[in-house]
Amino acid sequence: MAWNDKRPLSPHLQHYKLPLTAYLSVAHRATGIVNSAAIVLLVLLIASAAGSPDSYAFMSGIANSWFGKLALFGFTITLYYHMANGIRHLFWDVGHGFEMDMAKKSGNVCLAAALALSLITWMVALAS
Repeated sequence: MAWNDKRPLSPHLQHYKLPLTAYLSVAHRATGIVNSAAIVLLVLLIASAAGSPDSYAFMSGIANSWFGKLALFGFTITLYYHMANGIRHLFWDVGHGFEMDMAKKSGNVCLAAALALSLITWMVALAS
């Protein structure tokens, strides 16, 4: 079978502008992976509390450092985003919100909810 050089070639993916829902779909999968890693770190922190005082002091020192707090804030955002987008998917599972306009709005609501809930969580955590 000979190759037909006269066929039109599809442009590369970089030439397309993906819709917000495509980026949110990838972000939902990525936040699931990040949340799995966060749970492993949480288990290590809890396990260090059951171990020696030195091991807990080490893990607690990491968690209370500026980098640890930044990572915890990032984990908070990924957790809330994954939850909000999961609720959005539950509505899709029953057939609601598939219209393009509604999908864009619900995607923006997921992003806003993740940011707002994260900020509220950290404001409460730092206030106490």
